[in-house]
Amino acid sequence: MTLDATELGDRADPAGGADRTGTFGAAEITEAYAAFQERVAGFTASGDWHGYADLFTEDATYVEHAYGTFRGREEIRAWSVRTMTSFPGRVMTGFPLAWSTIDVERSRLVCEVRNLMPDPGDGSVHEESNLTIMTYAGDGLFSREEDVYNPLRFLRTTLRWAAVAEAHGRLDEDGRAYVATYGGGPAGARGGG
Repeated sequence: MTLDATELGDRADPAGGADRTGTFGAAEITEAYAAFQERVAGFTASGDWHGYADLFTEDATYVEHAYGTFRGREEIRAWSVRTMTSFPGRVMTGFPLAWSTIDVERSRLVCEVRNLMPDPGDGSVHEESNLTIMTYAGDGLFSREEDVYNPLRFLRTTLRWAAVAEAHGRLDEDGRAYVATYGGGPAGARGGG
């Protein structure tokens, strides 16, 4: 029996082929994501995020709960370059995994990503985590990423970091503009998780 795109629903390949979900083993998905993470570490170190979108298929979807949904490599590229070359993305020092698990049936890797901020000047640690759901498409590429997190907690973390960095002369103009835009007064910088 052959299924057409209407029978596959959201599992249809927009290019006309059938979705390959479920055809990859856990080892392949894990290895592909390890290579993905290695490339991300390189983008973080260099500050050049133009290649990030090339880790995805041409028709990939990126769901970012605070910024929206991006479709296709070029939308993903524009968003990632804009976001990761301005505060706070620009100052983050790494995105290591706290844990991960594989859903072979759906070709997914689900993980907790730690978003690390640098020492703001007093030795304190500032980070906020998100859950990421990656759908593997084969050939080392991913067809979907969804980042799930609480944007308000992330905002509070970045504002707390900015307050400490400012007190130690480490907050640049981009960071100050972010604080001015998103409310870094005493009420904005306080707050729990």
